[in-house]
Parts: sequence; C-alpha cells; structure tokens
Amino acid sequence: MLELYRETPEDWWEVEALYDLCFAPGREALSSYRLRQDVPPVPGLSNVLRDEAGILAGAIRFWPVRVGADTALLLGPVAVHPTHQGEGLGGFLIRSGLDEATRAGWARVILVGDAPYYARFGFGVLDGVTMPPPTNPDRVLGQALQPGAWDGVTGDVLRWEA
Repeated sequence: MLELYRETPEDWWEVEALYDLCFAPGREALSSYRLRQDVPPVPGLSNVLRDEAGILAGAIRFWPVRVGADTALLLGPVAVHPTHQGEGLGGFLIRSGLDEATRAGWARVILVGDAPYYARFGFGVLDGVTMPPPTNPDRVLGQALQPGAWDGVTGDVLRWEA
C-alpha cells in the first residue's frame, strides 16, 4: 500500500537521489532546470509516494514560471522508482498534482515531455510558447486548468522572480 504525502524539506535529498536514479546523467543541464535554479517548488503541490515501510516510491514537483506576462506551473520532474514502474504511479502523481493545482487556483501548466505520453493527461503542444534553448518545440506541452487559460498566452518561458 502506497500513501501520498506532501514533500517536506527533509525529503529533498531523497527525492533528488530518486531523480538521479531515474534520469540520465546531466539532467540538471536541461533548460527546464535553469528555470528551477534557486526557485523553490510551489508549496503544497510537490508530493512523494511512500510504501508502508516509508520507502520512497515516487515523486513529483511543480515550479512557478512566467510565460510572457502570465504565470504558469512547470510540471516536473516526475519519477517512479524502478521497482514500482509499470504500476500507474506516474499517472497517479500527475493526476493528483493537476487536481491540487486546480484547487489551488492555478490556471495553466507547462512541461517539456513526450506528447503521446502526456496527451492522456490532457496536455498538448503549445504554439507560440518558447522554452529556453535547446528545447525541441514539439516537446513544449501545456494544459489549461481553467477554460481558455492558454488562449492568447505566448512568449518566452522565464524564470520566476518573486
């Protein structure tokens, strides 16, 4: 049995170790990481899944960004420990996170990922939205959490400045 918890500061390094395990070396060189650098994840939206022994099975984080003059959530990374892959936990983390983001009043979510995979969660390619290079534009995906939230939103995705 797995249980969903809010990520706490005490979870940080364990989650980072999971990301290191699940993603290629050099993951922090990706453009999406430059948007996260020195910016804390959105409080209450980053979650971990733990088994009954407290062992980390999965994690998801959301970060604030700007798209032109508008705000958005940057989803990612989301990872599931290899011993739990194929159990639908990634989808559970994504759906739960999107539901929480909607309840928290966020209007739009963006990510860089595989369009066929993320389409099942309601994401589609964003035209007119540019991630920092070298991001493939076909991998810049978004979802409106409120009707029409992406209508007319264009521009560069920028690092959040509080």
